[in-house]
Amino acid sequence: MRSLNVTFILLLKRCFISHDEKKNNFRIILAREKLKEYCFVLFLIIGNMKKKICIIGAGIGGLSAGVYLSNNGFDVTVFEKENIVGGRALSLNGDELDIEEYRRILSKFNMAIAFSHPSLEDIFNKKMLKGYRIDLGFHSIEGGTLSDVGRVVLEAGSNPKMIGSKLGLITDNGYTFPLVTLKDKISFLPQILRLILSSESTMKKLDNVSIADTIKKYGKGKMKLILELLPRVTTTVNDLSRVSTGESFRASQSNLKRGSTPVGYPIGGLGTINRILMNKIVKNKSKVVLGSRVEKIFIENSKASGVQVNGERFNFDVIVSDILVQNLFDIVDEKHFPKEYVTYLKSLEGTGSLCAYYSLKKIPQDLLGKSFLFIERYTGLTGDDVVGMIEFVTSVPESKLAPPGGFLVQSYIICTPNEARSKEKLMLLRDILDKNLKRLIPDYQDYLNWVLYPTIWHLDGVAKTIDNDKPDIKTPVDNLFLIGDCVKAPGIGVNCAVKSAQILSNILLNQ
Repeated sequence: MRSLNVTFILLLKRCFISHDEKKNNFRIILAREKLKEYCFVLFLIIGNMKKKICIIGAGIGGLSAGVYLSNNGFDVTVFEKENIVGGRALSLNGDELDIEEYRRILSKFNMAIAFSHPSLEDIFNKKMLKGYRIDLGFHSIEGGTLSDVGRVVLEAGSNPKMIGSKLGLITDNGYTFPLVTLKDKISFLPQILRLILSSESTMKKLDNVSIADTIKKYGKGKMKLILELLPRVTTTVNDLSRVSTGESFRASQSNLKRGSTPVGYPIGGLGTINRILMNKIVKNKSKVVLGSRVEKIFIENSKASGVQVNGERFNFDVIVSDILVQNLFDIVDEKHFPKEYVTYLKSLEGTGSLCAYYSLKKIPQDLLGKSFLFIERYTGLTGDDVVGMIEFVTSVPESKLAPPGGFLVQSYIICTPNEARSKEKLMLLRDILDKNLKRLIPDYQDYLNWVLYPTIWHLDGVAKTIDNDKPDIKTPVDNLFLIGDCVKAPGIGVNCAVKSAQILSNILLNQ
């Protein structure tokens, strides 16, 4: 009850009191509409205090849902099968990691080390990862501090500390930075204004129009290059005939309205974001239970009613799944769902990529803090032209990802899930990554400490393409919901996961 009283006092302060800096005193502000708004929020909080929510999975979607829901008075329990939070968006501490644990975690998240130099055994035996923090996969955050990830950190009562960067382009002779110059922005101004002012109804008309068709119609000069690059990056799909113009334009519209940097990366790695969210959930008197696998979801009278964890049943009012939707029926009997829904979920495809983490002794000063895209033409891979990114945002000392004297460069190249499993295709992708780093640093191999090439065949839970429609957050079973980057929510990757959590919170508040 004490926390409720504190909440009430804070709400009243936000309704009535503001600070007059010139007179150095407080004035009472009569704001009736604000009072109504916050009293309504307080009413919702009181009404939801006893509603028990189970969240399966402490990925960034599950943790975000835990923050939003516990902030609104729900009693939340997050179950995570691993002993670390973050899901596919986790950071690994090189000081504590051993080779078997690394391989085990990678395999749990549809990943493997395709290549390394020196051998993985040598890297671990010689403790070459000491002082480094390495993400499970490549997770640069579109929109930086003003992204949905940044917003949920604010919701958790913390400031999103990220290093932002514009995007450059790697060329045969080096690089261009930024990719979009002031001159370009001026020439694109009519298109930019049209995009910012476009309504959702306009975007929906473009949902089934491919970027390939849009390029044929509007792609000229620099605009053609941008349309070839950015939609691939935001969807992690190279085949532009499958990429939706509507979805691509929504992502660009969101960034333009916010005025945010194209990309950002959290200081200290993604693990810092995960810890902030987890700590807020616990502070709200809810729970995050690690090392606890949900073995079964109970469905009774067409409603989700509880879960089984380590052989014990726990009852809940609402069950929320943050696991891959394709794996949902591993923990719930599919007989409770329409057959077409079961077939549909199982058929959904994810996205793939080959990542590379380069540890270097030295990096040219002009590259530090920058992010670069590249496009490799006529590769023979799906989409023919393939796109990737090499980031030096993670190389600046403020990132706290490498020991003194070390520089961590993270990169990735887009491919299909099948290509991410093919040794032959992976060798080609690795060579493309190395070639583009060499364009930026011709003698990088002279300064190389080590390099890891993790391959992932489920980077995004469900690819956001025209022919691969994401499922709704609501399922056909009452009180059972889906969240994460697998579901229908604005944004891509981690932003989509966070946005799905926010939408879920609104759904439950309005029930």
